[in-house]
Amino acid sequence: MGSKQKYHWQSHNVKQSGVDDMVLLSKITEAAIMENLKKRYMDDYIFTYIGPVLISVNPFKQVPYFTDKEVEMYQGSAQYENPPHIYALADNMYRNMLIDDENQCVIISGESGAGKTVAAKYIMSYVSKVSGGGPKVQHVKDIILLSNPLLEAFGNAKTVRNNNSSRFGKYFEIQFSRGGEPDGGKISNFLLEKSRVVSQNPNERNFHIFYQLIELQGEQRDFLGITSPDYYTYLNQSGAFKVDGIDDKKDFEETLKAMPVIGISEEDQTMVLQIVAGVLHLGNINFCEAGNYAAVENEDFLAFPAFLLGINQGSLKAKLTSRKIDSKWGGKSETIDVTLNVEQAVYTRDALAKALHSRVFDFLVESINKAIRKSHNEYSMGVLDIYGFEIFQKNGFEQFCINFVNEKLQQIFIELTLKAEQEEYVQEGIKWIAIDYFNNKIVCDLIESRNPPGIMCVMDDVCATMHAKSEGADSTLLQKLRTQIGTHEHFNSWNQGFIVHHYAGKVSYDVDYFCEKNRDVLFTDLIELMQSSQLPFIQGRFSENLQAEKKGRPSTAGSKIKKQANNLVATLMKCTPHYIRCIKPNETKKSRDWEDSRVKHQVEYLGLRENIRVRRAGFAYRRPFRKFLQRYAILTKETWPEWRGPEQDGVKHLIAAVCMDADQYQLGSSKVFIKAPESLFLLEEMRERKYDGYARVIQKAWRKHVSHKRNAKMREEASDILLNKKERRKNSLNRNFVGDYIGLDDRPEIRQFLDKRERVDFADRVNKYDRRFKCVKRDLILTPKHLYLIGREKVTKGAEKGQLREVIKRCLELEKIEGVTLSTLQDDFLIIHEGQYDSLLETVFKTELISLLSKRFEERCQRKLTVKFSNSMEFKVRNEGWHGIPRSGGPRQVMFTLSQKDEAQLRPSGKVLTVYIGPGLPKNSRPNRRDSSRNERSARGTRGRGRPPGPHGLGPGYNQVCQPTRDSPTRPTQPSSRSSLQRFSRRLSSGEAPTLPREGVPQRPRPTTQQQHNMDFMRVPDKGAAGTQRRMSQERKPPPGGGRPKPRPKPKPRVPQCRAMYAYDAQDTDELSFNAEETIEIIREDPSGWWMGRLRGKKGLFPGNYVEKI
Repeated sequence: MGSKQKYHWQSHNVKQSGVDDMVLLSKITEAAIMENLKKRYMDDYIFTYIGPVLISVNPFKQVPYFTDKEVEMYQGSAQYENPPHIYALADNMYRNMLIDDENQCVIISGESGAGKTVAAKYIMSYVSKVSGGGPKVQHVKDIILLSNPLLEAFGNAKTVRNNNSSRFGKYFEIQFSRGGEPDGGKISNFLLEKSRVVSQNPNERNFHIFYQLIELQGEQRDFLGITSPDYYTYLNQSGAFKVDGIDDKKDFEETLKAMPVIGISEEDQTMVLQIVAGVLHLGNINFCEAGNYAAVENEDFLAFPAFLLGINQGSLKAKLTSRKIDSKWGGKSETIDVTLNVEQAVYTRDALAKALHSRVFDFLVESINKAIRKSHNEYSMGVLDIYGFEIFQKNGFEQFCINFVNEKLQQIFIELTLKAEQEEYVQEGIKWIAIDYFNNKIVCDLIESRNPPGIMCVMDDVCATMHAKSEGADSTLLQKLRTQIGTHEHFNSWNQGFIVHHYAGKVSYDVDYFCEKNRDVLFTDLIELMQSSQLPFIQGRFSENLQAEKKGRPSTAGSKIKKQANNLVATLMKCTPHYIRCIKPNETKKSRDWEDSRVKHQVEYLGLRENIRVRRAGFAYRRPFRKFLQRYAILTKETWPEWRGPEQDGVKHLIAAVCMDADQYQLGSSKVFIKAPESLFLLEEMRERKYDGYARVIQKAWRKHVSHKRNAKMREEASDILLNKKERRKNSLNRNFVGDYIGLDDRPEIRQFLDKRERVDFADRVNKYDRRFKCVKRDLILTPKHLYLIGREKVTKGAEKGQLREVIKRCLELEKIEGVTLSTLQDDFLIIHEGQYDSLLETVFKTELISLLSKRFEERCQRKLTVKFSNSMEFKVRNEGWHGIPRSGGPRQVMFTLSQKDEAQLRPSGKVLTVYIGPGLPKNSRPNRRDSSRNERSARGTRGRGRPPGPHGLGPGYNQVCQPTRDSPTRPTQPSSRSSLQRFSRRLSSGEAPTLPREGVPQRPRPTTQQQHNMDFMRVPDKGAAGTQRRMSQERKPPPGGGRPKPRPKPKPRVPQCRAMYAYDAQDTDELSFNAEETIEIIREDPSGWWMGRLRGKKGLFPGNYVEKI
């Protein structure tokens, strides 16, 4: 059973449940495979790898890992970076298409109810989310996503095995531009199960659209004659109307929403629903025997279908009870009217109903293709979602065709993953020991072969001799099969049909109506009837030319599906294939229910054991020399941009350059083979780093250019505020504006006071003066809404007693700021005025602060900020009244006097502070147009670690009142930015409707709930001859040495080191302290100057200009 503890599947401390890739299993047996799958399934891990093949177990519930978070997580990631997921496979397909310039496809296989359709939806949804594009591309994406509910409505139904079973096959080819945007597509559909329209097995339903139409409300409901489902013969046979987990009303809304998106006009939408309703009413026409011929039992039931289909009621009656037959005798031809019996009339009615539904379905597929058709194909990604292998109590012609297509898909899997891979090793001269497996080509040949004749060939021959009568054709077919194929080891016959030993087990087929369904002929009378319709839409669905001369043998349904299957195989073979093997854990359709025998059977016939053995003994990656060189040429100077010499030598050079172990690769005659995925990931990572490095050079140059222009503009705007009003400091005039001078990205203790999405425009550590002109440090933060002053206080009680913690000392809303006052000299003082009390601050970045504050104030208040200049400034101090409530206190004065020194000297006296400061640059000074590299370096050096230290350990404008802090070391200048290092480490028709007949509605007897049906067909099928051959191949023990050899231990790389030239005391918890001459291991060097290293077992940051490399 599963673990009782709940772990989030993406957490770093994630609970390991089995192995992610079954190539890593210690034992390769069916039992070990099942145990691993079961353990993961019970812990809600539904995906598992076998190398590149994805195994998916149907959870029968909604699982929580298909959100936008997972899309972002898997986008651009290597397969083994994250837990197994269908998004990883989809991303691998998408990236390989663009990188390798090759079309991709994914083959989703498994039995009915294993989750194939849902898997296809998730792949298309992922590709839609990660690919870019404008409005036109978005329209194509909408069509791709909304086509699913539309086609499911008309092509999916509830069966006893699956509540949303695909009763048709679909190959959706998404076409992409060179840039990876989906800009076109094409749908190929296979073998719609038309017989479901007229009959269903017990506890099954018709196609979803018929039940969705029952939910129609309003005038249109009455117009179409919609009532309860038990009124309609085509719906009341099985007694199943509602399905758990399916909301017909909601799904109908999705169906109607999809139609206009794919370009179906409102008039055509009405006609589609009108035909669906017409099919339902057509099924209520019943027949009785009148003199050995068929007659309509109640002609009232002719009115509604004739009205909805736009045909004459009398013509409908005539075509259902009689048929024209062309007779040739003695070179002459004549037309004979033949009256039908009851059985033939029922068959004719059902044939018309099936043709109507089938042609509406084809119209929907054509509409989708028309909406996303592209004149030329650049790249494509195909998703094959086809009916799964199925066994019912009575298996007919449809099940035979479905299981044949699944047999072909299994053959593709064997050809490309087991047979072709082993043959490729032999052809390329790679050392290899063959692994036995069951090849189901013998079963495919049994069904489709022409010489010797297979089942389909024999069936077509019988159908060619049927002419107009079908009596006895099925028994003739069975007799011929016994004669021509009876000795085949994968074929048996019984009294009502035949048995085929499929790869998934033995299936018995009942031959009743096999030949009639294989002929798939719609009588000329019915085509003429539909062409006589008054509705152009219906005429367009039956556009056959009945006058054309017929040549050759008419095509049959079997020959069509065989041709479609072979064309599909040819299409898939042209693409790079990917595989999803879906497993159905139970027949109860309940979560966390595991049937060992059913899963064991699927593990066996899907060949998972053989697949693991081939992957384990084989190579994870192979590429032609040319493509390998093309992809990894950037890794060395000799191969970039082009290798000059033999391709094999270039491959050898690349592999030697990355120091790949000799046992991790082999060179064939035209391809390179790499054994472990880890070796491939090493190549990919080195390639990505190279491209990343070059991209950074380009980005750096562009950003530098943009930054120069932006800084020049910002300096001019800021200078305009002070122009002709205040003297300027020499070093500040052409300085670049950085904004964040305290490294807020690395200061969560300060970020906690801001709103989650509050943007920081300016942050600096400033000096704040109180009523006694005592200097204290504050972190000043300016955002679009507030101005914060954050200080530190000692904790007086509790576990953290005595420790310092950050507290908000003041939070000003910008609207409440009344103005700002500065002196006319070059000092760094300013006063921020507010209603209760003012704040006297000192900051070397005053110009930047005033500029940004003015902008944000004007944006917030729609008026300009008042900025005054005076050498005699007055500010109100805070005075706490009763109960600690702050109130305005007495004023204080700050006087500014010229002196000879550039650094400010402070002389407090009572309520007056006198500031002595030397003369600065003239008041009319303006910044230069060009940035100087010195100013740029100066600005960079101050980001993140406080202001740049002065020559004597004091920052500019600091005096003896404000003692130097950790921001002002007395050793050589330290680099003062770690934000870039931290970022590097985190990368990653209108009309009068007839009256609906209410009496005499003929209903077939509905099965009661107590009625017991034979459900033996739901059991695990007999394995048959295919299972016997699989077991024989498995019992052959593989020769020793077939697995992956144990790699030799790699020598530990030499770690770079450096020696300290000066002693350094750590000023934060993430820094290292060291003495002069100590040796430090270098983990990472960063351009900011703050390096990451290890000393005495501790990792931390240290200034790079305090050390020298050894």
